[in-house]
Amino acid sequence: MDSEIGFILDTRLANDCHKVTDLELSHVLLMNDERYPWLILVPRRKDIREIHHLSTHDRNLLFCEIIKVSEYLERKFQPIKLNIGALGNIVSQLHIHILARNANDAAWPGPVWGHSTAVPYSAIQLERLKKDMTKAFI
Repeated sequence: MDSEIGFILDTRLANDCHKVTDLELSHVLLMNDERYPWLILVPRRKDIREIHHLSTHDRNLLFCEIIKVSEYLERKFQPIKLNIGALGNIVSQLHIHILARNANDAAWPGPVWGHSTAVPYSAIQLERLKKDMTKAFI
């Protein structure tokens, strides 16, 4: 797609996450921390920092993708609350965090950012999750 020309995933996202699959607009990334069901959508558009910088068409696609990922996380993990945010204070490239939270998670009820050192997924856990997510998002 022409609008993807020049898109490069921020290295911090690439280093902290595992790529799961691609939706029509966005990469779907899994944060490498087994304590939280945490997906990140990154629209494959060059130099986009804010949602309102996307075209109307792409904003609509992004909203649909947020819903699709949210429904998956809710169905799979039955969270008390889904946290959805586009922060970007450290990584300015537009990316949307979608996080399933439960009262027994390590950071509850506070934010997960900066709470403690991440616990990486094992190879087996990662393979199972990626397979399940890829199937769910087709």
